[in-house]
Amino acid sequence: MPEKISLLVLNTLSREHLDVLAERYTLTYAPTAAQREAAITAHGATFRAVLTIGVLGLTAAEMDAMPALELVCCMGAGYEMVDLEAARARGIALANGQGTNDDCVADHAFGLVIASVRGFRTLDRLCREGVWRLEIPQPPNVSGKRLGILGLGTIGQKIAKRASGFDMAVGYHNRSAKDGVPHRYFDSVKALAEWCDILVCAAPGGAATKHIVNAEVLDALGPQGFLVNIGRGSVVDTDALAAALRSGGIAGAGLDVYESEPKRPEQLIDIDNLVITPHLAGWSPEATAASFARFLDNAEGHFAGRGVVTPI
Repeated sequence: MPEKISLLVLNTLSREHLDVLAERYTLTYAPTAAQREAAITAHGATFRAVLTIGVLGLTAAEMDAMPALELVCCMGAGYEMVDLEAARARGIALANGQGTNDDCVADHAFGLVIASVRGFRTLDRLCREGVWRLEIPQPPNVSGKRLGILGLGTIGQKIAKRASGFDMAVGYHNRSAKDGVPHRYFDSVKALAEWCDILVCAAPGGAATKHIVNAEVLDALGPQGFLVNIGRGSVVDTDALAAALRSGGIAGAGLDVYESEPKRPEQLIDIDNLVITPHLAGWSPEATAASFARFLDNAEGHFAGRGVVTPI
């Protein structure tokens, strides 16, 4: 019987999924920073594969401590904290879970759109306090509004598809226009924000997008505008967002991601016209099962010599 391949897992997994991995691999599970450091120090020379997620990543120094490493996989689409340059310089194969949780993220994004525009958080509080509708300003429609999407990748396009069911005009900003896309392209985030009623951020993290939604963009979105972020927390300047929400510079926001993760964003916690969830837009039993299955397919393809299914 061939020797099992040594696998290091850095992200949290269920006991069921860990049992599946333990049957196939020599498994080291290190979901905390201390466990991660200890595992790499003690067993780094043995690891041939690493499973991680975008926000946990894998550094060049950690790769250097794993001379046998040949595969790095991310569950989910994100990989912003993986040092791709260092991995490619070593010839390490890279893969992610692209497409496995897109529907879940797009569903959650549109939930935040509706919750923000209709003011669900405030309405819930007022109703619990005994306030009847006649004392509450009417919240606006979602249908018929203009939806701007920052980052029209696969998830962005699925958000646009959902918007079509609400008769919304859709515009977008990417680094460049996409061929075959029917939606209006804007060559800057500011121009998109000036046009749209709701700006949805579906852009990846990293230096290129850090604080791309800043005070100027929020000012362009305006006092009737709403912001939703399901991309990465670093895309939005948190201090600028807090100021805009408090001053009425924008009407409201819905966030699933924020810069301080996993700690809560203290600047935003007491703001009523904000709906916030703890970075779980891509989490559901269905999405997690699909992401885990994709990792198994990627690892099996690599070690069988066929190559990974979804390369980065």
